Amino acid sequence: MAQTVTPLFDAKTTLRFEEDPHLLEGVLRPYKEHCRYLKSATISVKNGLGVARGEFSIASPCYIDDTGHFNAVEFNICYNQLVYYLLAKSIKEHAVPALAEWTVDDYWVRQLPDILIARFRSIFRSQIDSLAFSGEVAFSSITHSNVRQPMVLTETTVRFWDKQEGRADGEVLLALLNPPSSRGEERPAA
Repeated sequence: MAQTVTPLFDAKTTLRFEEDPHLLEGVLRPYKEHCRYLKSATISVKNGLGVARGEFSIASPCYIDDTGHFNAVEFNICYNQLVYYLLAKSIKEHAVPALAEWTVDDYWVRQLPDILIARFRSIFRSQIDSLAFSGEVAFSSITHSNVRQPMVLTETTVRFWDKQEGRADGEVLLALLNPPSSRGEERPAA
């Protein structure tokens, strides 16, 4: 029988978690060395929903000659890296009640095969300098679904900006397939 891990904090508490370089290294491990654009990140959690803020640098695009500015492919890669960190840190700290049944080991197993973008929308308002910029990803909602298969649906908002008033925004729906509770996985005692 699966045991639920109780979040350490109630949903009304505002929490802030500073950089976790070891966790960030693990989150970025699947990326080629020259595609690790996220350099640092922090998260905060309020009302049971997490927000990650990160600092990025793209020295050279991984797939095209340098355009000199942040583009749609890089938007997607940077979003992925920051939302992966947000998920991993939220799970590690037991800070988001909707992810309470997850362990960090559950996350590592599911990071690539089971975390999917179901819907993606981006808007580029002005050019962003890809050498130094910031980003933020926030959970808007987290719901559990069993319509076709067990999954966790996570609505997110994302924005990127630089010091020269460059800006891009977006909305992304993530589907987290095969959540731990759907498989009846045993949980170690906390």
